[in-house]
Amino acid sequence: MKLSERIDGLFDSGKAPNLHGIVILQDGEQIYERYGQGEDYKLGEALGDVRFDADTLHDVRSVSKSVVALLYGMALAQGKVPGPGEPLVPNFPKYPDIVADPSKARLTVGHALTMTLGLDWDESVPYTSAANSEIAMEEAPDRYRYILERPFTDEPGATWHYCGGATTLLGSLIATGTGEPLEDYARTALFEPLGITASEWSTGADGVALAPAGLRLRPRDLATIGQLVLDGGRDVVPGSWIEEMLTPRIKIDEGFEYGYQWYVGPTWVSGMGNGGQRLFLMPGRRLVAAVAAGDYENFTQPSTAAVMDELVRE
Repeated sequence: MKLSERIDGLFDSGKAPNLHGIVILQDGEQIYERYGQGEDYKLGEALGDVRFDADTLHDVRSVSKSVVALLYGMALAQGKVPGPGEPLVPNFPKYPDIVADPSKARLTVGHALTMTLGLDWDESVPYTSAANSEIAMEEAPDRYRYILERPFTDEPGATWHYCGGATTLLGSLIATGTGEPLEDYARTALFEPLGITASEWSTGADGVALAPAGLRLRPRDLATIGQLVLDGGRDVVPGSWIEEMLTPRIKIDEGFEYGYQWYVGPTWVSGMGNGGQRLFLMPGRRLVAAVAAGDYENFTQPSTAAVMDELVRE
């Protein structure tokens, strides 16, 4: 049975009830596109029952992190952000007390890129609770101070620990270095060169783009970004950065590692987001899949898990 028939079966059988949309490319050509219907949210804002189509924007949630990694690499090539090996905290001179803290001098930009800051951070509880560190960060008077003041629980660089605060710091480096809000730099430097004309980036209460999870794109356009990565960046992102970004840096679990804001497996790389959002690449098969789903706050993400099972089958 063809891949397209198997994915159709998931939609038609109800085995993946919260699929909102899927676009699959192979060898740069679209081989599958289908949309569903269901309850959706724009971060915490209820959008009601939505009938999705090719023009519907959808939260990509933490796939935003993987897009931020692309933007960082572009800004790095332009000399506008510090390199991965450079100290992190001096780039936040607004907080002289933290800059002067010798323990925080150990932190590098690379630790943020790989989520190995070693800081006390917990996103294992629902994103509806202030016990979740990312929510607590957004409710704090100053999100950057909140992150940088966190105490250490591990030596920097030693352990991967999921941390939206790390991406928040990267977003600040990009915005400060380029002199543009993150969403504006994304639009002019990345989206427009790819022909992506529709995007949104949700903001915090201060109007600043939520770097870890705020991006909204059409699945078609998310797939276009995946194809760019699969193609080695073409003339948009330096190929050397694509290679660096996707190099495994820290082990998460057996056969499951992390690069620079991208997950890396034996035969695949991926951006992953709450609810089952995916940008999934299989370089050996020249395959790209963009998945939008509505399994929010369900960490097993059953609808997208069913899709992944079909994608990895030969």
